[in-house]
Amino acid sequence: MNIPARYCTGYLGDIGVPAVPDPMDFSAWFEVYLGGRWHTFDARHNRPRIGRILMATGRDATDVALSTNFGPATLARFEVVTEAVPNA
Repeated sequence: MNIPARYCTGYLGDIGVPAVPDPMDFSAWFEVYLGGRWHTFDARHNRPRIGRILMATGRDATDVALSTNFGPATLARFEVVTEAVPNA
């Protein structure tokens, strides 16, 4: 179809959806270039979501790995906080 597309990785919090006891995590989605701009699509959630934090884009997950380790590695702590900002 020759439609430009790219793999996206980032964080998708629980803004605008019912809270769940499980913590949110990193997410992946894709974007396509139509009508002069990039449009987001997310087959996993299959409904519009807000609060995406885009970290990287590439051809696939290998292009935008969040970390690549060679040998033992211990992540001591990592925390992401998202909050809705009310319209001013």
